[in-house]
Amino acid sequence: MTISDDAVSLRNWKSVLRRDVPASLVVFLVAVPLSLGIAVASGAPVAAGLVAAVVGGVVAGALGGSVVQVSGPAAGLSLVVAELVHTYGWRATCAITVMAGLLQLVLGGLKVARAALGVSPAVVHGMLAGVGVVIALSQLHIVLGGAPQRSALENVLELPAQILDNHTHAVMIGVLTIGVLLVWGRIPRLRTVPAPLAALMIAALTAAVTGWDLTKVDLKGGFSSVQGPVMPQGDWHAIAGAVLLVALLAGVESLLTCVASNRLHDGPRADLDRELTAQGVANALSGALGGLPVAGVVVRTTTNARAGARSRWSAVLHGVWVLLFTTAFAWMITLIPLEALAALLLFIGVQMVNLGHVRNLRSHREMPVYFVTMAAVVLIGLAEGVAIGLGLAALLALRRLAWVSVDARETGERRWRVVVTGSLTFLGVPRLTEALRGIPAGVVVELDLHLDFMDNAAFEALHAWRLEHERTGGVIDVDEPHGEWYAAAINGVRLFPARIPPRHDRWWLPWAYRRHSRRMDAAAGDAGSYAVLSADGGGHDDVPVLCEPQGMPDLMEGTREFQRRTAPMVRSVLHRMARKQSPSHLFITCADSRIVPNIITASGPGDLFTLRNIGNLVPRAGAVPADDSVAATIEYAVKVLDVRMITVCGHSGCGAMAALLGEVPDLPALRSWLRHGRQSLARFVAAESCDDDAGPLDRLCRTNVIQQLDNLRTHPFVDTLVRAGELELMGLYFDIGAARVHLLDRERFTPVPELRTG
Repeated sequence: MTISDDAVSLRNWKSVLRRDVPASLVVFLVAVPLSLGIAVASGAPVAAGLVAAVVGGVVAGALGGSVVQVSGPAAGLSLVVAELVHTYGWRATCAITVMAGLLQLVLGGLKVARAALGVSPAVVHGMLAGVGVVIALSQLHIVLGGAPQRSALENVLELPAQILDNHTHAVMIGVLTIGVLLVWGRIPRLRTVPAPLAALMIAALTAAVTGWDLTKVDLKGGFSSVQGPVMPQGDWHAIAGAVLLVALLAGVESLLTCVASNRLHDGPRADLDRELTAQGVANALSGALGGLPVAGVVVRTTTNARAGARSRWSAVLHGVWVLLFTTAFAWMITLIPLEALAALLLFIGVQMVNLGHVRNLRSHREMPVYFVTMAAVVLIGLAEGVAIGLGLAALLALRRLAWVSVDARETGERRWRVVVTGSLTFLGVPRLTEALRGIPAGVVVELDLHLDFMDNAAFEALHAWRLEHERTGGVIDVDEPHGEWYAAAINGVRLFPARIPPRHDRWWLPWAYRRHSRRMDAAAGDAGSYAVLSADGGGHDDVPVLCEPQGMPDLMEGTREFQRRTAPMVRSVLHRMARKQSPSHLFITCADSRIVPNIITASGPGDLFTLRNIGNLVPRAGAVPADDSVAATIEYAVKVLDVRMITVCGHSGCGAMAALLGEVPDLPALRSWLRHGRQSLARFVAAESCDDDAGPLDRLCRTNVIQQLDNLRTHPFVDTLVRAGELELMGLYFDIGAARVHLLDRERFTPVPELRTG
């Protein structure tokens, strides 16, 4: 539902009244004190913050690209606005806001909004943290009864003198406000009233009762006190830079908040170009009416979503409530002590230094960008700090792109292993050649190239070393699990794209089909072809060749191959799930060695909780002989792991079903187990013959899957969840010869469609 809909259904109106109207009231209660505080921090008239709140709510809310985002004056822009007010005056700042809005309109029309997502979050969070520090330091002086200085450094230097001076009333009201902000949200019964509103109300009431000598908010005339914009006077280069800075900072903050809002609701996904256009309209109108710059605000958006908003009506109505409140009750705002607003801003500034972001950035090694940006914003300025942060982020990105690791070590008698990981460019050639120089002549070298790029300089250095090493009697076995950069360079092939996905020509093959890469080199000649040879020698990449049997397959050799090739790729994933598993499916299938669940479902570690037995049988509840193993697995998956789907997967040519059709082998345990398949056999016998080409065995294999789904529902806890819609049962059938998965139910036998691209 959008504001522009010509007709709104009765059901949608009920949703608006039940969800969006209450949410809008909650956001309104949060927006008023924050708007007042940001106006004070920006050096603007107090009414300007309320104008921006109204315009941001009504205009940006109605036209924006997110159904839950709430726009208004943002604390992150307060430093820029304060500097503009000091340089050009308030009315000229309004004109700059209008021009910034028009620029955002142009950028929205050019559909460049997604370019904002290319800005490193470390820079954005560092900028906001720096702004928070500057706001906190400046407002701390007001709380202490003094006046803020021109820079953060001066505020720090003047702080001892402010603390030593006696400003009893100001300090007490500030401490009271901060105390309420800290305690209010921790008391569940009080959370209905937002903490900022409660803190200002208590501060105003205390000031009125005690008669303390405090500075009150000046809101004489309400909205009638605001003045329109005038053109700024001065260097037009500086004015153009200010317009660009306001437009970009407000736009980036709005778009990042818009992206974050997608995680807060299940409604339509955000349209970033529409959001940027809406922000442009809102800023142009806010500046024309004498308001602060407008941006999407994280605090209000989060509050809106958590309060239950489902459509953009909540954001629009919150702006209407601000308008009505200011028009009718402006006198109430004049009762708020300015020191209480300063304490609120001090609290907000400290909260803007979000340690949660620091922890997230640490795992990606982006903490230097965060802290350098924050320090530069505090010590130099907002624009300069952002520029420095962006430059550092770009340098670190280039460093990561050019990063390469070379590990050369001796693995046995006259055997060495060299592992090269990363992007092998001319920058990494010195490190590569230094490592290769330490390898003795004439030894066997396993060279693993885990590369996502190799340039010509690196190839020439590596290939020259290989030729020299082989000339002196050495042997080099080259393997490239992630992309054949070296082989392609030898063959004169140009790879597209620059970064290619990992190869999948080894890990899924049975041991008997694998060939050591050195044999492949020998078969392909000195050119170094890396194609998998077909059985007829034709070189088809998709037909593997069966090697001659050479004794029992070595399980430990396979384990060593996992440690060597696969473990480095999956280690980070497994590390995150080492303490807890959260599978979504219980997958019940046959113990047949040809069925590999993770292959036929393209799943990975942590996806499937797997139960395997002969015939993929599920004994009915209370069956004789009893089988607690299967029941325990199902019980644990459903009640502890909270899986939402149970899949039974049968397959063609099942030996257990063949035994049911013929004579069960003289194996006591197997004979006892296959008693649980008698219902499947009876169902098969009672069924009418099918018109398909499948023989009796495969038809029984399919029937068995359907019967096991019924057997699952004989377990009361499974049946209860299925009836409640909290658990789904699904049947699959794998045709081994055709490598084809089919979906089974009582009415249909449907091949799973292939996903085609292009």
